[in-house]
Amino acid sequence: MQPAMAERMQHQGAAVALPQTRVKGNSARNLALLRAGIGGRTWGNMQAEDNLYSLRLADGPRDITAAQRLRYLVFVQELGAAGPMVDHDQRLERDEFDALTDHLLLIDNRADPSAGTHVVGAYRLLPSDRLAAGQRFYSESEYDLGPLRRSGRRLLELGRSCVHPDHRGGTAMFHLWNGLADYVLARGIEVMFGVASFHGTDVGALAMPLSWLGHYHLAPPDMRVRALPPHRAELCSIPADRLDRAAAMAAMPGLIKAYLRLGGFVGDGAWVDHAFNTTDVCLVMDTGRMSARHRDFYTRKKGAG
Repeated sequence: MQPAMAERMQHQGAAVALPQTRVKGNSARNLALLRAGIGGRTWGNMQAEDNLYSLRLADGPRDITAAQRLRYLVFVQELGAAGPMVDHDQRLERDEFDALTDHLLLIDNRADPSAGTHVVGAYRLLPSDRLAAGQRFYSESEYDLGPLRRSGRRLLELGRSCVHPDHRGGTAMFHLWNGLADYVLARGIEVMFGVASFHGTDVGALAMPLSWLGHYHLAPPDMRVRALPPHRAELCSIPADRLDRAAAMAAMPGLIKAYLRLGGFVGDGAWVDHAFNTTDVCLVMDTGRMSARHRDFYTRKKGAG
């Protein structure tokens, strides 16, 4: 998976200054976006009301190593993933994309960064303008992204989303999604996509949720990426009239359900990832096609502050 970074890579691009932002949620809280320099890979801290967390882009090797350590805990220890660049001695889950991507991090302000345990949530982000000629997205090892590539639109690949077990069930993922919203607005992203996973590689055992996705959430043709052989699996093994919605939703991972609520679609086919012990679907979200209610999550900040 991802090699440890000896140094922080710098990427070309103009710095983007974002206004200070006030966001209201179900519980009163303020997120102050102090500054963003997207081209220089820095991200203004956003403080939650309880001051337990801050949110920013990774700022150097220490942050990225901490994110890789969190990913090892979640993907390797919990889910049984493996890979040629996983470092079991140092307990790091890594791959070649770590040096190319932005790492959106949720920081536990109570933890000592020198101990390497301060990152408790992470998202890996790869905007299309980051890719040079001949470079590929992570998802292209599993899916033909031709429809998205040919669209000429501003793309953002999402990946390696994870939260530490001790920080699940609260506001951690909500903070990460708010950070993602700011990133999307700052870069003018038009399409978000990325593989999301079911645990396990027994496609038959996953037939109900996969068939539900294929029948009711298939991407429109102009966005319909396609799973590649030889690890491709068909989605609709169960006819639509034999589906049980309750059973399908009960077997659906929470992250996939969250993407669907945002108006996401799935590509054509699943991809069985034996190394990661998962069955993957490629989720695609067109910000222009989101319902007004969903799109407001990403645009409400334009008029705030």
